[in-house]
Amino acid sequence: MKLKVCGMKYPDNAGAVATLAPDYMGFIFYKPSKRYCGETLTPEFVKALPASIIKTGVFVNESLEEVLRICSAYGFKAVQLHGHETPEFCLACKKDGLEVIKVFHVGEIMDWSILEPYKKVADYFLFDTKTPEYGGSGNRFNWEILKEYDNKIPLFLSGGIDESILSELNTLSSVNIYALDINSRFELEPGLKDVERVRKFAQSLKPKA
Repeated sequence: MKLKVCGMKYPDNAGAVATLAPDYMGFIFYKPSKRYCGETLTPEFVKALPASIIKTGVFVNESLEEVLRICSAYGFKAVQLHGHETPEFCLACKKDGLEVIKVFHVGEIMDWSILEPYKKVADYFLFDTKTPEYGGSGNRFNWEILKEYDNKIPLFLSGGIDESILSELNTLSSVNIYALDINSRFELEPGLKDVERVRKFAQSLKPKA
């Protein structure tokens, strides 16, 4: 299973996490977020991170022009769209060469029909807990809902992911989970990850020899 570490904000911390070789690293460009990194991480720094890591720009209801501009400046290979972006918006990002991760916020129930228009334009879906802040709450939604998913698009699973969930993942063996997305539960403060905890978690995801 792949690992994405999201909400990187500080250069030294991001560099330390990068040495752990996660599959994805997420950089939030949503100004209301406490993990907004546009003022703390330069394009040059992000571009210099290992090429093996898929650097991902995270956006919420941003204009297409600004999304493409930032992705080009920072060398992002993927875009994670947390807002009300349309399928046409996703397709434009895809045509620009970006891997598209479209986020859906899951509450007590899920209307699966809203996913349909995105299945031809998203590489992955990301399911996160529904909150007013567009993620980063550290709260988990009811995973039983995932058993209703048709598995046609691989998933990033987000929302309250930490070490305690690993045994429960076995109950989701029928769900097409591509990656786990970790963020607030591994933080010392918003945007600052506990590198040792991330390292141990990453190790726990690797297949046993």
